[in-house]
Amino acid sequence: MGRTIGIDLGTTNCCVCVSESGAQTVTPNKEGSRTTPSVVAFTDQDEHLIGHIAKRQGVTNPKNTIYAVKRLIGQRYDSESITRAREHLAYEVVCADNGDGWVKCHEKVYSPQEISGMILRELKESAEEYLGEEVIDAVITVPAYFDDAQRQATKDAGAIAGLEVKRILNEPTAAALAYGLIEGFSGMVAVYDLGGGTFDVSILELANGVFEVVATSGDTFLGGEDFDNAVLNWMVESFQKETGINLRFDKMALQRLKEAAEKAKCELSSVEETEISLPFISSDNTGAKHLNLKLSRTHFNDLIRELVDRTRQPCEAALAAAHLNESDIDRVLLVGGQTRTPLVQDVVQDIFGQEPCMDLNPDEVVGIGAAIQSSILEGEIKDIVLLDVTPLSLGIETQGGLVYKMIESNANIPTQYSQIFTTVSDNQTTVSIHIVQGESEISSNNRSLARFELVDLPTAPKGVPQIEVTFEIDTNGIVKVSAMDMQSGKAQSINITPTSGLSPGEIEEIIARAEMNREHDEKRKEFIRKMNKLEGMIHTLEKTNAEYGSYLNEEEQGRVKETIADARKAINLEDEGMVFQSLDKMARVSKVLSEVVMFNPGKSKE
Repeated sequence: MGRTIGIDLGTTNCCVCVSESGAQTVTPNKEGSRTTPSVVAFTDQDEHLIGHIAKRQGVTNPKNTIYAVKRLIGQRYDSESITRAREHLAYEVVCADNGDGWVKCHEKVYSPQEISGMILRELKESAEEYLGEEVIDAVITVPAYFDDAQRQATKDAGAIAGLEVKRILNEPTAAALAYGLIEGFSGMVAVYDLGGGTFDVSILELANGVFEVVATSGDTFLGGEDFDNAVLNWMVESFQKETGINLRFDKMALQRLKEAAEKAKCELSSVEETEISLPFISSDNTGAKHLNLKLSRTHFNDLIRELVDRTRQPCEAALAAAHLNESDIDRVLLVGGQTRTPLVQDVVQDIFGQEPCMDLNPDEVVGIGAAIQSSILEGEIKDIVLLDVTPLSLGIETQGGLVYKMIESNANIPTQYSQIFTTVSDNQTTVSIHIVQGESEISSNNRSLARFELVDLPTAPKGVPQIEVTFEIDTNGIVKVSAMDMQSGKAQSINITPTSGLSPGEIEEIIARAEMNREHDEKRKEFIRKMNKLEGMIHTLEKTNAEYGSYLNEEEQGRVKETIADARKAINLEDEGMVFQSLDKMARVSKVLSEVVMFNPGKSKE
């Protein structure tokens, strides 16, 4: 039986860890390093290089060196995420037939899953070399705010690498596992995870072997890559101001600038000023041009302050969702290489009112937590219970474009919820199930995940069929939805595995937009309910009028027909005033018909 390894599949670097005799060990790669760059390169001979060797040749082969692919995984080509990423990528991103964003090298295209699979395979082989045995199973970590498409894409990447992914684990949760088990800490903790490409914050309660995630929030497009880009943009603007040359369209220069920006950023974590020197970065008719700049920590802080401040709102949102104040947090844990930046540490201390903890290596702590989770799954570590949550609400679209939330955000997973729905038309034989993700009660304001149909239903009047819809979220955060007609037993189900993920920052924007538009959404929701009520009254009045209308005099019959016609017009025009007037008129006309029915029960007249 092969070993189960824990993998932190990062945007910038990866870390592999394994449990041995109850202790967690970071396994070195083939070059002896404890972390591996998340970089893949393709040579002219159609070979692919991975890790440090790929990163080293990036300057001379920028168009065919793939980095930060985690930001593309599960994303559509036309999404804001890929649009923003492409501004700073030396390689080309193209649109696949299904609309996904793929990368192009030497006229060949590769999906982000495939590139990630290559990285994972390299990590797998390095672990096998270190352990001296085959590795089959893995626990792979993802940002807590990864959606279903991104989680499934990560799982697919594992399969491409020849790994059986036993668990998709949230990165902040993995870090909390590492701190809780290794240091024996108990209490309420906030995990602030700022990595290469994403930011997550999770609030957890650790007590007596139970690791319960209370709330989570984050930004799926905020990380060290953005810090690098802030420095890179300053370098480009400074050079252009001095020479008049714009380096943004020079792929080779761009790659050199990126490496220099990352190096300067790292140096400024320990020194007050760094020098950036890139000779022969460009040329014009006067000769070669060199880039020589000095960057102080104070100026660097000015460049990144807006980025760091973007982490405040998710932290505040997580505290609010957990119904806690910053004073209720016993410990703040820093995770991710970017948390080494002094300004980040200062802002975290300001948010939570206490000095954050970085006792464990922020580059390795997530991988260690993944290895601990693998030991839990294998039964090597007992008496540990992990309760995670889903970051966004899940529901189905109902009549009028409203959303019925089946599973609320921050619900513990795994979880399952069922609800009975019915038809909205007589003799309806097909029911369409539209699954959405987000916090708005208006369907169109949320992200569409998938659609499927329950077909060949027995004919019946509207409202009679009983259709049970069930949502399930597994321990990986992946969703399955099923629907069954209770009368016929006909059933249909779907695993929510869309080929594309959410737009960059879209989750955060969905929540922010839902909050800003809450009052408008409430009014719209109430109006839709009124229209639905009016439509139901039309259906009932038409049916009653067909059976008993002949008992009315000619004037009353005309009033019924006119009222029904006005009501239909009000619905078609979605005119709020007309809808409310029609509801009042329908109530009065319905009362007249009700009196007719009362005095003529069972005597409908042709």
